[in-house]
Amino acid sequence: MQIRIKGEHTIYAIRQALCELLAQAESEHGIRYTIDATLYIRPSNGFGDDLPPSYYNGSPVKRIYSEGPYKTIADEYRFD
Repeated sequence: MQIRIKGEHTIYAIRQALCELLAQAESEHGIRYTIDATLYIRPSNGFGDDLPPSYYNGSPVKRIYSEGPYKTIADEYRFD
């Protein structure tokens, strides 16, 4: 399944749109789980020009990995 948001937007706006689209996928299509997710973004300078991100040493950033959302200790606590 592909989710696409067209046009140039701030990261805040993309985050909001993703939340809305995922809520829609859950409520209208019954999607409750997913095996992996990949998000492709095309960073820009705010004027429609590509702006490739780089590390401090100048090498390009191609991927950012995540092991999933942060889990608090409360998530692990058992209420027996």
